Amino acid sequence: MTAPIPRDIPDLPIIPGRRTNLMPSSAPAGAVAPPVRRPLTAVYRLLLALAALAAVTVEILLGGPARVLSHFTIQSTLLLAAVTLASAGRAWTARRPLPGALTGAALLYVVAAALLHHVLLADAASAYTMTGPAATADPTGTAGTLAALAPPALHTVLPVAAVLDWLLLSPPARTLLVHAAAWLLYPTAHLVLVLAIGGLLPAGPARYLYPFQDPGRHGHPYVLGVSLLLLLALITLDRTRPDPLRLGAKTGFRLRPPVG
Repeated sequence: MTAPIPRDIPDLPIIPGRRTNLMPSSAPAGAVAPPVRRPLTAVYRLLLALAALAAVTVEILLGGPARVLSHFTIQSTLLLAAVTLASAGRAWTARRPLPGALTGAALLYVVAAALLHHVLLADAASAYTMTGPAATADPTGTAGTLAALAPPALHTVLPVAAVLDWLLLSPPARTLLVHAAAWLLYPTAHLVLVLAIGGLLPAGPARYLYPFQDPGRHGHPYVLGVSLLLLLALITLDRTRPDPLRLGAKTGFRLRPPVG
C-alpha cells in the first residue's frame, strides 16, 4: 500500500552551478494558433492573379506569344499569378501558407522588373517595346483600351498590389542569404540566354529584348546593383517586420484560477 500523496509539496532547492535550458519545441504553429479561413485575403489574391493573367493575355494577343513570353516581366507576372492563385486557395481553405522562399522569389522578380522599367526604360519608349517593331498598327476601340491599360498594370499596379499582399497579408518568412542566392539563379539564367540569342542575331532594334541588355550600352552593372540592393532590402524587411497574421490573434489557451 502506497503512502498518500501530500496536498502541498515544498519547492525543491535550486542546485547551485547547474542551469536548466528548455529544449526548443517542434510543435507546429497550428497547435498553438489553429489556422482560420481568410476569405477576404483569398478574394484579394484571386483578383490579383486574374488581373495578372489578363494583362499577360492582352500583351500576347498584341505582340504574339513567342516574343512576349520571352520577356522577364511577363515570366515574373505569370509566376506571381500562379503563386497568388495557390495562396488564395490556401487562405480560403485554412491551410498553411506557401513557403516564404517561393513567395519571396515571386515578389522579388515582379518588383525588380517594375523598378528596372521605370528607371531604365520609361524614357526609352522608342527603343523598347514588348510587342516588337512589327506591331506598327495601333489598336482602336476595346482593343486600344486594353492595350493602353496592360503596360501600367504590368509595371505599376500588379507590383504595388503584390507588395501590399506581402506586407499586410503574409507572415514573415525569415528569409536568409541562402534563399537570396537561389533567387538569383533564374534571372541570371534568363540574362545569359538572352545575351546568347542576341549575339547570334543581326544588329537591329529587335536584337535584345531590353536596351540595357546590349553590351555596348554598359547597363549590366547598374542592373546588377539595383537587383542586389532590392534583394537585401526585401530580406531585411522580411526579418524585421511584424507578423500581420498574429496581431490580435488568440492562442486558444485560457487561463483559469488554480484548483485545490
